[in-house]
Amino acid sequence: MEEKIYKSLGRSGGANIAIGVIILICGLVCGIINIVNGAKLIKDRSNITF
Repeated sequence: MEEKIYKSLGRSGGANIAIGVIILICGLVCGIINIVNGAKLIKDRSNITF
């Protein structure tokens, strides 16, 4: 019985770590994209009129 619980919790923990890594990578990619877009806006700010 205890071994069954141990295996179940192990799988659950592994899945949580995998999901955490995926979310971390997505966050980094979104941050890099925002920095690049911000740099482009700053570069072209003299051409932007409101």
